[in-house]
Amino acid sequence: MDRVYRHQRYIYDLTRRYYLFGRDRMIRELALRPGQSVVEVGCGTARNLIKIARRYPDARLFGLDASGEMLRSAGLNVARAKLSNRIKLIQGYAEDLSPSQFGLRSGFDHVLFPYSLSMIPDWRAALAAAAKSTTAEGLIHVVDFGDLAGLGSFPAWMLRGWLRLFHVEPRLEILRALEGAVGANGGSRLELLNGRYAFLWTTAKNGAEALIGQHVAAQTQQVGNSPA
Repeated sequence: MDRVYRHQRYIYDLTRRYYLFGRDRMIRELALRPGQSVVEVGCGTARNLIKIARRYPDARLFGLDASGEMLRSAGLNVARAKLSNRIKLIQGYAEDLSPSQFGLRSGFDHVLFPYSLSMIPDWRAALAAAAKSTTAEGLIHVVDFGDLAGLGSFPAWMLRGWLRLFHVEPRLEILRALEGAVGANGGSRLELLNGRYAFLWTTAKNGAEALIGQHVAAQTQQVGNSPA
């Protein structure tokens, strides 16, 4: 991660604005109440956290990222925005997310994955950690690439090639899993953006737990049906 972003961090926000759609909408729809806590998993340059801080001046904000290089930029941006007293940044992996990392005794009210879930090898483990780290009424928000349908074959090929330079690949398995689970769980809302270019998924704690539980049950059944 540090190798990829050592130089990219300087132009990250300038370039990503053209194809990471839905992030600002996710921020607008948070509708945070005073004092609520938000952790962004894969906070990158802290671009989103700074926007949240300005939109919700009473929110408590936290950022987690695996890349120390990106966090260097994040720290500088937060300090430049005079928000160091409101935004706490920690280096770590999504699968290990815990309120205790940030010195909190209670769970987060909101956990955000802004185009970061598709970059996590075990994305289900990341969702499991997020669900475990939220309050009973907490929400998990994911905005990420869909299957790029409707973009056209050549533009989609070009975008995939560009993303591979940064070890990023739209993961169809995530969208398929969410589409299969959202109808079965009333605590989730899935919306496709720009056709199927991207998606925005909001779920209650139990929605994420149900998704993970369905996967575990399917894996167990496969093992049970395997020939001896």
